Amino acid sequence: MNGIVIIDKSAGMTSRDVVNKVSEIFNTKKVGHTGTLDPLATGVLVVCINKATKLVDRLTSNDKEYIAECILGIETDTLDIEGKVLSEKDTIISKQDIIDTLNKFKGIYNQEVPIYSAVKIKGKKLYEYARENIDIKLPSREITIYDIKLLGEPSYENNKTKFKFACRVSKGTYIRSLIRDIASTLNTVGIMSNLRRTKQGKFSIEAAFTLDSLNKNNIIPIKHILDIKQVELTSDIEKKVLNGAKINNIYNENEILFIKNNKEIALYKTDENSKLMKIDKMF
Repeated sequence: MNGIVIIDKSAGMTSRDVVNKVSEIFNTKKVGHTGTLDPLATGVLVVCINKATKLVDRLTSNDKEYIAECILGIETDTLDIEGKVLSEKDTIISKQDIIDTLNKFKGIYNQEVPIYSAVKIKGKKLYEYARENIDIKLPSREITIYDIKLLGEPSYENNKTKFKFACRVSKGTYIRSLIRDIASTLNTVGIMSNLRRTKQGKFSIEAAFTLDSLNKNNIIPIKHILDIKQVELTSDIEKKVLNGAKINNIYNENEILFIKNNKEIALYKTDENSKLMKIDKMF
């Protein structure tokens, strides 16, 4: 059982909760997820099992797509609806102003990481500083908003504005922070009230399973995860590959997945310092 499962995470669970449940279902400790979802959020969580855990970093770097709901006119310490309310402001924003503002966020920008996150500063997670009421300068990351658009019509209640939007973003993007920045551009405050991840890389919500319905037939093998050329391992280079030695790049590819007897053996990539290929992952 080496591969991934695509989970449709339910609200109220942490990503770690999902990993623990998958570990229990498949009776293995070698399980890891590829991109945290807040307990409030639902949707696609790609989970690696056994030898596929070697691909966690690779899959985490994939683009992600979300449908988010936000409320303008409320500020909380966690930047979402579950946090402590810090301030409120009457905020009525027109549909066109929302559209115009969302369009401004397409492209690259430096996004400040939220204080309630697991990012580490000096060996300590940011949310630990927050819980201890310790002030700390929040780091910023360069992220990319590839696409963002309003969904449906905004609604108005208690002098607040609520709307949904869809977006496709790069690794490291916090939707809570994006909503904070959208609100700031509109001269107000805002929080995330709902979030659903609909896609990560090539894995979409349509292919996801709930934890209750999960079984071994839902595991996607490593060879079906990687969109790279696959080569049957032949006897002339088998010893070199199994020993992790460099080999000649006769394949005209940047990456190769070697297969033998329908099993994944090794992932090789081009060595930038030579014309050879070197081992990247051994399965």
